[in-house]
Amino acid sequence: MHNWLFVLFMALLLVPLFIWGFSTLPRERWQIICSVPVRKMADGSWQGQNLTYYGLFNALALCTAVSLVLILTGAAGVPVPVFVAITCAILGICLPASSFIARWVEKKPSTFSVGAASFLGIVLGPWLVVPLEMIARRFTGTGFDPMAMLSAMMVAYALGEGIGRLACISFGCCYGKPMDQMPQAVQRYFSWAAFTYTGCTKKIAYAHHLEGHKIFAVPAVTAVLYSASALAGTLLYLSGNYAWAFFLCLFVTQIWRFFSEFLRADYRGDRKISVYQIMSLATVPYGLLLPFLFPAAGHAGDIAAGLQQFWNPATILFLQMIGIIMFLRTGRSQVTGSGVSFFVNEDRI
Repeated sequence: MHNWLFVLFMALLLVPLFIWGFSTLPRERWQIICSVPVRKMADGSWQGQNLTYYGLFNALALCTAVSLVLILTGAAGVPVPVFVAITCAILGICLPASSFIARWVEKKPSTFSVGAASFLGIVLGPWLVVPLEMIARRFTGTGFDPMAMLSAMMVAYALGEGIGRLACISFGCCYGKPMDQMPQAVQRYFSWAAFTYTGCTKKIAYAHHLEGHKIFAVPAVTAVLYSASALAGTLLYLSGNYAWAFFLCLFVTQIWRFFSEFLRADYRGDRKISVYQIMSLATVPYGLLLPFLFPAAGHAGDIAAGLQQFWNPATILFLQMIGIIMFLRTGRSQVTGSGVSFFVNEDRI
């Protein structure tokens, strides 16, 4: 019963967030949070550094995903130091490498790809988890189920990327094709699943000149689909079905990533099937092998223990730290600029 209440609570948080985000974030107002003056110009104005909602929602997505990993692994009895070590290792490798891969694929100096980050995380995850399990068993005398850690990471990834689609909507990237270019069945039955972006600084405006057009809402569909798989995966995980939770979230996220790119209009490389699509397909057979390589005993999780592990000052500070790092990593706009001027209100002196 407690497991269902926990998942229901997650759903009640996600539904209003998505309703607000889908209706609000395509507007021009919701791209840039603020501009921080960084350099004074010859005319007395200041050059500004734009801080974006793209970075804010990426930070929110990361903190939510890491929090879910902590709660699920806590429910499964994975020690906190192991969780911290694996989280730092995965983020330390995936975040920088995802930019390098995106620049190589898209031939652009300032870009970032969650698809590249997820590919590296899925491939490298087992070979970080297993050595740490051996180290924990040797020096602490208590081991843990490697599949419990891998499954928790996969479920949390699905949730994090679902929430992270709000960042894409705000920036105007990862956008679908115009509705009038979609198949007739989509135009007829999914006419409601459309965005109309406004703002000349959104990527959809300067890259494809589609501001004001009705666009198939690929990020919104992705957000709902991934988050739903994460909620179902959480229930499976807390019931002790680690492998099935892993299979479900892996299959939904990677297969939809492959097919959704055929519905997108943004540039993903010069190939008919992009490098990102190849990565997503490659992770499916690879991921399906992991439960056989690392068989899990599986036992029902104690959600109360997971929540108790989460509600800790050190944990909250850790989450705040990685959230700030993510915001500074992705929230400082490299493709937009601003000019800021200051003056005195003479009538208020």
